[in-house]
Amino acid sequence: MNSWTGGNDTGRTVPTFRVEIERIIARWEKFGSALRREERSYLESVISKARHHASASTYAALINPVEGMMLSIMMEQEKEIDMLKRKYHF
Repeated sequence: MNSWTGGNDTGRTVPTFRVEIERIIARWEKFGSALRREERSYLESVISKARHHASASTYAALINPVEGMMLSIMMEQEKEIDMLKRKYHF
């Protein structure tokens, strides 16, 4: 029970952002089990990117955790594109 109903609130009522990310990733991993073996490493890379900026997403207090995950993925991909452009002088 929480303080609004007169009881003790000994735990969280809203999961932390990191907990929510892991729930979403568990669903994504089920998706991955349907992929061909050679494609799974790409999903693992995307999942790693989604986790990379979890602290920033927590700080932003986004209502939908997928927003933070997608921003993290896109930002990491932008960094990779930039690195490739510099390497190959584009």
